[in-house]
Amino acid sequence: MIRKRSLMHRTAVVAAAGTTALVLAACGGSGDDDGSAGHGGHAATASSSAPSSPSASASASAAQGQHNAADVAFAKGMIPHHRQAVEMADLAPGRARSAEVKKLAADIKKAQDPEIRTLSGWLTSWGEDVPAEGAMDHSAHGMGGMMTAEEMTGLENASGTAFDTAFTELMIKHHEGAVEMARTEQADGAHGPAKKMAGEIIDSQSAEIEQMNALLGKG
Repeated sequence: MIRKRSLMHRTAVVAAAGTTALVLAACGGSGDDDGSAGHGGHAATASSSAPSSPSASASASAAQGQHNAADVAFAKGMIPHHRQAVEMADLAPGRARSAEVKKLAADIKKAQDPEIRTLSGWLTSWGEDVPAEGAMDHSAHGMGGMMTAEEMTGLENASGTAFDTAFTELMIKHHEGAVEMARTEQADGAHGPAKKMAGEIIDSQSAEIEQMNALLGKG
């Protein structure tokens, strides 16, 4: 009887142990599944959400040169505008009489040539077309004080004091147009470097407008 009870007790213990092992294994398996699902899930979530996280979005935007339509319009408008100013400035050495006008023309070319290259680089990096050189520079008259082909021809045919006066009067209008375009960029643009350039254009060309008004006796 005692032996029978002992055998039954041992059988119960073994059965209980087996049950416990199964429960533990199940729990362990469940835990592993939860763990892999949890970690894997988090990893997948982290992976899928990384591009939309603020820092990742900022990095992506920075890599793409964060910009908007106003930045594109600014670059596409300012390139031909600057080109025409440089074209005007190139006429001064052989036609101007005033040393001040010659220096002003040299300063304009020195400032605007590099800006044309920078603006062109932005457009290229944004996947936009850089305005073609040539006819469109004059056809864009009416935008930002651009000269007509006739006005440009008149300037080319002038010399001495007549050139100085025509150059100064036309460049004042030209600069006023550039300042207006730059203010629009500062108000509506998103590209930091473009807005910075716009600020520099406003400062430098406003100062040159004052200088040219003084040369005309209007200061």
